[in-house]
Amino acid sequence: MAQVPQRFFDALAVRTWCGLSLRALGRAREEIDAINVYPVADGDTGTNLYLTVESAVAAVEAVFAAHEVDGGTRDASGARYTSEDQDASGARDTADGPSLADAVGAMAHGALIGARGNSGTILAQLLRGMAQVLTERGDSAHTEGHGLRLALRHAAASARQAVAHPVEGTVLTVASAAADAADGAEGDCAEVARAAYEGARAALVATPSQLPVLERAGVVDAGGHGLVTVLAALVETFTGRAPGPVAVPHARVEPGGAGPGEERATGECAEGGPAFEVIYLLEAEDAAVARLRRRLDALGDSLVVVGGDGLWNVHVHVDDAGAAVEAGVEAGRPYRIRITHFGHGDAHTTGAERPPRERAQRAVVAVVPGEGLAALYTEAGATTLLARPGEPPASGELVQAVRRAHAREVVLLPNDADLRHTAAAAAEQARTEGVRVALIPTRSAVQGIAALAVHEPERRFDEDVVAMTSAAGATRHAEVTVAERQSWTTAGICQAGDVLGLIDGDVAVIGADVCEVAATVLDRMLSAGGELVTLVLGDEAPQAVADRLEARVREAYLAVDTVVHRGGRQGALLLVGVE
Repeated sequence: MAQVPQRFFDALAVRTWCGLSLRALGRAREEIDAINVYPVADGDTGTNLYLTVESAVAAVEAVFAAHEVDGGTRDASGARYTSEDQDASGARDTADGPSLADAVGAMAHGALIGARGNSGTILAQLLRGMAQVLTERGDSAHTEGHGLRLALRHAAASARQAVAHPVEGTVLTVASAAADAADGAEGDCAEVARAAYEGARAALVATPSQLPVLERAGVVDAGGHGLVTVLAALVETFTGRAPGPVAVPHARVEPGGAGPGEERATGECAEGGPAFEVIYLLEAEDAAVARLRRRLDALGDSLVVVGGDGLWNVHVHVDDAGAAVEAGVEAGRPYRIRITHFGHGDAHTTGAERPPRERAQRAVVAVVPGEGLAALYTEAGATTLLARPGEPPASGELVQAVRRAHAREVVLLPNDADLRHTAAAAAEQARTEGVRVALIPTRSAVQGIAALAVHEPERRFDEDVVAMTSAAGATRHAEVTVAERQSWTTAGICQAGDVLGLIDGDVAVIGADVCEVAATVLDRMLSAGGELVTLVLGDEAPQAVADRLEARVREAYLAVDTVVHRGGRQGALLLVGVE
């Protein structure tokens, strides 16, 4: 479907922009990774920007899902609207959907919690800066060119303030140039977006003359290239047409490798620089964050702290990763801590410190919803990716898990029906990197357990995949959970607080007592037969549930075995599998 041009910046425009940005970064990711030489030549800027925007997209989609209404058609972004929703000026009535403040707030929050790397963290702050301006009008349905100009200006300024030591020739320079060009634009949002893009593109081409490391490598700044890509998507949002490709030097630089005529390009983080990248989300007050900035600035470099209103994303390169985390603990509550060692082949090692690890022949990579299940899967030999409730992993995280497995052949278990497209995208990406990947469409962790139980690495790959797929497909799955709100279900209307029993993804039982609902679900599943019942208790489920179900199986179903596991913070009170 052709893109619908939009003259105003409203909630639907935010949704469209996010979606177009994600697709554009997906196309440009490898190119941006290849020219990443500053501040560390680790070849992941494009990937980090993609993951950051992917998180923003997920947050915006969640807001629209909460406001979804029946009727109407969808625009190019996937949003529903009817011809009556758009007046003669091009503005749309979003009374039945999220406001502009809702959408940009979600975009900024999603980018903040999903920000990766130096450039991703800065992009998150750019989006937050825009949101701060665009939410000032409260429930206003849209903004015009003047509001977009102010948003771009505040975005550039707030990003500079977030970086401890701003350097010219980077994404900060490109953002400032975009804001300067937008300031001189007259007209609607399309004219402002086009001017910002052109200003950013010109600044990007000039980055090698500002930063010697870029000039030596013969490349432009990777983060700046990513921002130009995002601004091109903004132009497409308002005009329906993407600007032509940016003609900039793209001498290929492999991570830790050499550009033409160079041994290896290095920036201020040259060899002998900090050994670790530390990133975490932090819940803390402003005063504590100010002290944290000073402490982390003394510990390392590439310090970027973004966020506000009690939630921050902290990024720093240090030699003492423990001290960086400890500083976060003193400031508030750090979580989602990620520590990356700049290992073999990057800008911080000689390349001779340790040989590359030999690849395993085969591995299983599984998404699991709780710490207990993660331990169970790990004990069985799988590489796990923990999916916290309400925080589904992005495709890039799945790709990283596949890389972490370090195998020639990988069996991927998403363990969630909603992850099938994400897992498929990750599998496709891993295949381009030379990994043979088979995706088994498991819809629950109990199906993954069944598949893992018959996994035999010594078998031929195809035979192993067939056996695992058959075991997963022969396992019916159910869950018992608590309704968060009133809603229509296949079993009738439920109220907030009702206990729901879902069988194979559909609500089958609505009740008030966890044990009674769980027993009813189990009886319905075993009515079709079964040999093994697997129960996975969440951290909020009473042990009495498992005790009652085990007793029920012993008394009513001869020759049926029961296995009980503790899943931890898995979201559902109980997961049930029947093989």
